[in-house]
Amino acid sequence: MAKISIHEWFTRKKKAKAETEAVSARLDIPGNLWIKCYKCSATLFIKDLEANLKVCPKCNYHFKLSSAERIKLLCDEGTFKELNAEIRSTDFLGFSDSQPYQKRIEDSMLKSNLMEAVITGEGQVSSIPVALGVMDFSFMGGSMGSVVGEKITRIAEHGMEHKLPVIVVTASGGARMQEGIMSLMQMAKTSAALQRLREFGLPYIVILTDPTTGGTTASFAMLGDIHIAEPGALIGFAGPRVIEQTIRQKLPVGFQRSEFLESHGMVDVIVNRKDLKSTLTKILRFYKD
Repeated sequence: MAKISIHEWFTRKKKAKAETEAVSARLDIPGNLWIKCYKCSATLFIKDLEANLKVCPKCNYHFKLSSAERIKLLCDEGTFKELNAEIRSTDFLGFSDSQPYQKRIEDSMLKSNLMEAVITGEGQVSSIPVALGVMDFSFMGGSMGSVVGEKITRIAEHGMEHKLPVIVVTASGGARMQEGIMSLMQMAKTSAALQRLREFGLPYIVILTDPTTGGTTASFAMLGDIHIAEPGALIGFAGPRVIEQTIRQKLPVGFQRSEFLESHGMVDVIVNRKDLKSTLTKILRFYKD
């Protein structure tokens, strides 16, 4: 098989993309009406997918939800009130890799229309008041920096102050490397806050979504009284490929997926998205009673 240069490869990709766009234009098919399922490759009509809570009707693959969509799914309409929205990340280390960290923050704000990788606040789930934190993977991969740690800590403290159950929805690539040791310190900080919450006798429920990895998993994501996971979610510390390269062994099929963790006692229950609110309601009522 003849080798091709990187330049030639990119040229071919660009030409193929242009040809696809040209065909769509001739057929008058807008490019944002359809999407291909990442798991089964079925072509799905966007509006049908959204009506099905962004779950593939063919294979049950759960697409990522934004924090706003997640809040809408879990909270009663009009009950969510955001807290600590004013906290912002800053480049206190003057960090720069391929571009300055400050620019990465600004670009992420523009692309995601969010101020940080987690939104926290108070709302109601089936008329039960809760303190809620929802991570959003679209903001720098849901990475945990000092602001994420601070907001998770504050929402735990808000739960203690107002005697509310605390719910956190995780979606994260792990600790934010641009903040160095400060991001790693959030693991201890959030863990300490959740220990105080436990001493108050208040429930802490974690909803694990795809992906939940790195320092987030190694701290507040796996400290819940109840762990709920969406089907097929990647949940772990290091990625499977890194582990295989380190231990030089082939990992079991489905390793670090929700189903594997449930079978090994790390997840309490796997819940389809359409049943998530009703399941959460049952758990909250159990603790309330």
